[in-house]
Amino acid sequence: MADITGKKVAFVLTDGFEDSELTSPWEAVQGAGAQPTLIAPKDGQVEGKNGHTQSVDALTKGASASDFDALVLPGGVVNADKIRMDEDAVALVKGFVEQGKPIGVICHGAWILIEAGGVDGRQMTSYPSLKTDLRNAGADWVDEEVVTDQGLVSSRTPDDLPAFNAKIVEEFAEGVHPR
Repeated sequence: MADITGKKVAFVLTDGFEDSELTSPWEAVQGAGAQPTLIAPKDGQVEGKNGHTQSVDALTKGASASDFDALVLPGGVVNADKIRMDEDAVALVKGFVEQGKPIGVICHGAWILIEAGGVDGRQMTSYPSLKTDLRNAGADWVDEEVVTDQGLVSSRTPDDLPAFNAKIVEEFAEGVHPR
């Protein structure tokens, strides 16, 4: 596994996230030496759909992509639907897209990337129900375990987490990917 010691990785989410899509990538980037930071629209804690709770480190309001090296967007239908409605979260994600910083997105997490204008012309995968949404937003959707397109790493479901985790660490080590 690549070494990402000293890199700061933002995890943007809210209540209703898919528990393993936060905890497994979090452990992977932390295990590779990075400093993960949970960013949410509210203070306190967030709760996953299966009951995992985790403390919020920073708020989407006032957070800046410039303060981080990479981004992870966990899925979960409720999380993904709520987070894409948070204007500050969308602006934060858009900052990562515009700066060419590596992004890992899994399952329904791609909804916020659509809102942030980050999928047009990109090849990616997601939970199958997002296929039409992604294609309508200009993405080339494929049904594969993990897809990498110039620093954008996408996967479908928790079953894909081992491949997703390995690929995000690799891409995070590579750093900025200009388009």
